[in-house]
Amino acid sequence: MSHPNQVEESAPEDRSGASGIDVEMSHAVGPKKYLGDVGAVRETLRFDEHRLDSWMSAHVAGYSGPMTVRQFDGGQSNPTYLLQARSGKYVLRRKPPGTLQQSAHAVDREYRVLSALFAQDFPVPQPLALCEDTAVIGTMFYVMAYVSGRIFWDCTMPDLSRDERGAVFDSVCKTLARLHSLDPVKLGLGDFGRPGNYFGRQIARWSRQYEATKSDDIPEMERLMAWLPEAVPADDGRSAVIHGDYSFHNVMIHPTESRVVAVVDWELSTIGHPLGDLSYHMMDWYRPEGVDLRGTLKGKDLKSMGIPTFDEYVTRYGGYLGARFDGNFAFYCAYNLFRVAAIVQGVAHRLQSGNAASSNAQEVIARVRPLAVAAWIEAREAGAT
Repeated sequence: MSHPNQVEESAPEDRSGASGIDVEMSHAVGPKKYLGDVGAVRETLRFDEHRLDSWMSAHVAGYSGPMTVRQFDGGQSNPTYLLQARSGKYVLRRKPPGTLQQSAHAVDREYRVLSALFAQDFPVPQPLALCEDTAVIGTMFYVMAYVSGRIFWDCTMPDLSRDERGAVFDSVCKTLARLHSLDPVKLGLGDFGRPGNYFGRQIARWSRQYEATKSDDIPEMERLMAWLPEAVPADDGRSAVIHGDYSFHNVMIHPTESRVVAVVDWELSTIGHPLGDLSYHMMDWYRPEGVDLRGTLKGKDLKSMGIPTFDEYVTRYGGYLGARFDGNFAFYCAYNLFRVAAIVQGVAHRLQSGNAASSNAQEVIARVRPLAVAAWIEAREAGAT
C-alpha cells in the first residue's frame, strides 16, 4: 500500500508515481519502468472540486484557481491526486472512503513527519496544508508541493547507464542513512512511536491485521506467526525515525541527475529500528522472481550493472550512518516478506470492500501465498524448523 508523486506523465525522461506499499500490478508487456501515470479520477474517489478550490484559496498560500483534478494510478492505501491550477501544480493525499482498519491511512501523521523533515532540509515535498474537516472532500487530506523527478518501478533501472545506476543506488543509500541519523526528539517526533522492541511490536501488529483480513488458509503464514516472535534478535537499543516503506518506488530521482530529490509516501513511518527500514529497502536483492512486477536483483550480474551486492550495500549504509551491523539477516528477510504478505492481504480485503484505489488492484490478491512461501524459506535459512 505504499506510497505520492509527481511529474509530467507526458515526458518519458521525467516521470514519477504515486504508490502504496508493493501493490502496483500491470498486464503491460514486460516490467513497467516508471511510476507516474495520471488519469481521470475514479468514480468511487471523486469529490466536490469547487469545495476543494474554495478551501485551497483559504488555506494554501499563493493558491489561485480554478483547478483541474486528476488521479495518480497506484497509491491504493491513500488515494493521491494531481491538482493543476493557475498558480501551479499541487499533490493531494487523502484517506480513502469506506470502513478502515483502526489507525490506518493516517494522513495527519504523514503531514506531521513531512513537516518535521522538510524543516531539516531533508528531501521531502513541502507540506502546505492539512485538512481534518471531512466536509470538504469527504475524508481527511493534505496538500503538498509538486516535485519533478523520476520514480523507478523496475529495480534494474534499464534506461540508465552503469555509472548512472550506481550513482542512484548510492544516493538512495546515503539518503536512508541520513534519515536514520536524525534525532527524533530534536525533530519534534519523540512521541511519534514507541522506542524499543520494534520487531516484536511489528510482528504482532501485522499478525493481527492478517488474522483480521485473511481470506484463505496459508500454512506458511501460520508458521511464520508462531516462529517470528520467538526469533527476534536481542534489542540493541537503536532507534530512529523510519519510513516504513523505503523503496525505489517511493524515492524520487532528479529528472536528469542521479540524486534523490524527494522521499514520498510516509504513511507507515514511525519510531523504529533502522534495520527495519534497511532490510525492507533491500528486498530488491532477495525478493524471489515472480512475486513482484518491480522485478528483483536476485540472480543478476550486479557488478556489470554497477550495483553493489547485498553485503556491500549494508556496509556502505553503515559507513554513511557511522555504525556497523552484524546479525542474522535471514531473520530480517523473513520478517519483511511476511510483513508485505500481511499488508497485501489487507489490500485484498479492501478490494472486497470496494475501497482500494488502484484501477488494476484485483491482481494483488494472488500475491499473498507466494510471498508467504518465500518468507518461510528465509525463515528456514534463519533456523526455523
